[in-house]
Amino acid sequence: MQIKKANYIISSPDYQKCPVPDKPEYAFIGRSNVGKSSLINMLCGNDKLAKTSASPGKTQMINHFGIESTVGNEIDRKPELFNWYLVDLPGYGFAKVSISSRRRWEQMIENYLRKRENLTMVFVLIDSRHSPQKIDIEFLLQLKNWQVPFCLVFTKSDKENQRIVSKNVKDFLDAMRKSWQFLPQHFVTSAVKKTGRTKILSYINEVNTELLKRER
Repeated sequence: MQIKKANYIISSPDYQKCPVPDKPEYAFIGRSNVGKSSLINMLCGNDKLAKTSASPGKTQMINHFGIESTVGNEIDRKPELFNWYLVDLPGYGFAKVSISSRRRWEQMIENYLRKRENLTMVFVLIDSRHSPQKIDIEFLLQLKNWQVPFCLVFTKSDKENQRIVSKNVKDFLDAMRKSWQFLPQHFVTSAVKKTGRTKILSYINEVNTELLKRER
């Protein structure tokens, strides 16, 4: 899959103010400072698309990006173009903010995840430099209870020894096995080295291709 266009559309304070739900939507979320904006920019091939910041909690609204990409098997036939949304969500485990702001963000995220009708997949970002964190497991359990489909994206794999990264990923998946019979798809990434880009885009392409078949 090749991304032809990636444009910022709108930032919304509530799911009801998001764009008309007429395209598949892939949302990205993780703890503050997990490298979400850098990952989104890496996937889209545009370093200035999503705003990055050294200060956690930069993303405070539901940010929509319009994506135009090729879809299907590009080898056998001329590539078709397919439009979808990429969504940058505020982090959980927020930075230093007021209790009222935290509650507002939490409600905004929950409403979006549970009520956004065109939400196709949630990519949950996990920092691969750390051992399993309770806050990440608890968030995944919420998604499970809400029956929201998700994948795991382990970020910042270039920031740590690969042996440690592999151990942290394995330990996280082992921790999930206590509550999940079947584990979700997972990807190990580095925004700096562009590790995992092809695999994530191929996965999105597979889902988009299936959605296109259903439409026909």
